[in-house]
Amino acid sequence: QVQLVDSGGGPVQPGGSLRLSCTVSGFTLNHYAIGWFRQAPGKEREFIGAINWPGGDTYYADSVKGRFTISRSVPENTVYLHMDSLRPEDTAVYYCATDSRGSRVIEGSPSLSYWGQGAQVTVSS
Repeated sequence: QVQLVDSGGGPVQPGGSLRLSCTVSGFTLNHYAIGWFRQAPGKEREFIGAINWPGGDTYYADSVKGRFTISRSVPENTVYLHMDSLRPEDTAVYYCATDSRGSRVIEGSPSLSYWGQGAQVTVSS
């Protein structure tokens, strides 16, 4: 079974940085993508960005370009979301996700097939 485990959340002060990790197992397709999403209280789930496999090309939502960076460790099947210059409005539960159709991940579909459990990020002073 496909499983995603995301981790690395926690409290951080405004202007600080945080790195989330997402380790994927049970996914055997040669070409796919891993996406990052977040959901703040009372708001809809928001697409952050994605990285494809095996090429490593990245895609970002306009709202986070220049502050968030997606990277990967191929041997460890792990994708990272590095967040810089964090703001209180970045407070949310962050999820990684994937799907058998990589194009759905890249386009930020909210109905992907596989999701991590979520990592809480709280930005406050």
